[in-house]
Amino acid sequence: MKIFTIAQTLIVTTPLLISVPAKTLSHHANNGKNIQLITHRVKSQSFKIDTHTSKVSWLAKKVTGAHNGGIAISYGKLDVQNEMAIDVSLHIDIRSITDADLTDKDSNDKLVSTLKGETFFNSAKYPDAAFVSTSVVHANGSQYSIKGKLTIKGITNEVSFPATIIINKNKIIATAKISVDRTKFDIKIRSKSFFENLGDKVIYDNFDLEITLFANAE
Repeated sequence: MKIFTIAQTLIVTTPLLISVPAKTLSHHANNGKNIQLITHRVKSQSFKIDTHTSKVSWLAKKVTGAHNGGIAISYGKLDVQNEMAIDVSLHIDIRSITDADLTDKDSNDKLVSTLKGETFFNSAKYPDAAFVSTSVVHANGSQYSIKGKLTIKGITNEVSFPATIIINKNKIIATAKISVDRTKFDIKIRSKSFFENLGDKVIYDNFDLEITLFANAE
């Protein structure tokens, strides 16, 4: 009987360590007795990407040179937990693609029309490209390693890349560079991986996306 009484006393008086997301509990009644709960607060917050100040730049190379330009972000957000980024999603408007290196209007218009056409991104049928993270790993400081699913022309492939994400209270600045193999998204025009005897007409398979994001807490 004494053993039972001692055990009962320990149960109702010993502090319990419990992790409770997003809320803190203190003293709860238990048959008239108070149990002290020591909790860990999890702070979660979503940040909406500012589509006006954020930008995506592209660079594509060929044997005889390169082209570069921009493309607009239509929507995106970053999720943060305990001041660490945990999730990233981004939607890009393929119809907004522009070229920045050709100064002749006719040449510029022709290239942009080609990029929007069926042999490249086919923006009429696939106006949206998207990235959704599957893993966001904090390395150190503001450095992260990100993996996720990139969808272009309705085809989804996994990509991975390093990123810098600076969280400052209610604002985020994030930068990243992604190398994309266009042939995995059925963009095979003038690729030496699929066609022979192209000579100096070759367009290299990989193109680069440089991303700069500005986001505000929702």
